[in-house]
Amino acid sequence: MLIDAHCHITPPHFDSLRASLSARDATFSCLYSNPRARLATADDLVDDMDRDGVDVSVVMGLGWCDRDLAREANEYIIRSVERFPDRLIGFCSVNPGWGSEAVHEVERCANAGTRGIGELHPDTQDFDITDAELLSGFMEAARRLRLPVLLHCSEPVGHSYPGKGRNTPDKVYRFIQNFPDNVIICAHWGGGLPFYALMPEVPRVMSNVYFDSAASPFLYRSEIFSQVSGLVGADRILFASDYPLMRAARALGQVEEACLNQQAREAITGANAQVLLHR
Repeated sequence: MLIDAHCHITPPHFDSLRASLSARDATFSCLYSNPRARLATADDLVDDMDRDGVDVSVVMGLGWCDRDLAREANEYIIRSVERFPDRLIGFCSVNPGWGSEAVHEVERCANAGTRGIGELHPDTQDFDITDAELLSGFMEAARRLRLPVLLHCSEPVGHSYPGKGRNTPDKVYRFIQNFPDNVIICAHWGGGLPFYALMPEVPRVMSNVYFDSAASPFLYRSEIFSQVSGLVGADRILFASDYPLMRAARALGQVEEACLNQQAREAITGANAQVLLHR
């Protein structure tokens, strides 16, 4: 089974409202104010899944800043999963800085069938990922509901791109340390955090952490899959495209180029996500 663990969908009318949505929401503005940045609906995604041979996709919104937009986008994801129950798994998107309101929205979405939280964008959502007091109630709710939390991560070096921010491995590591009982998915290879697994204390801290490969062809050479497999284990990697930034077929090309044995390839492209998301 091929599972794409990181895809974004939005309600159909969002595409015609880019200017107004960009004025309302900093994350949307950062990622989609440019009319050339593609937005996709559930139908668009399922059509592309069929073309690319993807069995299941994990769908999520953005790190919303506007509460009404977050609820509308979450509701669209819930309804999309209801329409395509065998093809889509939903994550809900909130801002932990909303406090109890964020917890209530997570609980509402979990009761409606979502299986995770994300994507969080600390930079545009304007909260400090290392602030344990701020995040404690939110992360406790995620742990209680058994929902993994997917976090946008950025590299401290390299080229710039829309969405690259200051949520670098040092901050991500502090976040993981603060919440060792939560399952955390570090998007975009954790901004390079797996490379620190060569330090003996780091793997122990990351025992509940997964790394997804979202947007990998824009960030790393294909060797990233074999290198990270050797550092943290292939069982901690989730294949992801970051659709609609790119189609799954392009992202899968890196997996096919990587020097992986069959067991590692199957774990990364589907088996790990099946276990994590109880598919």
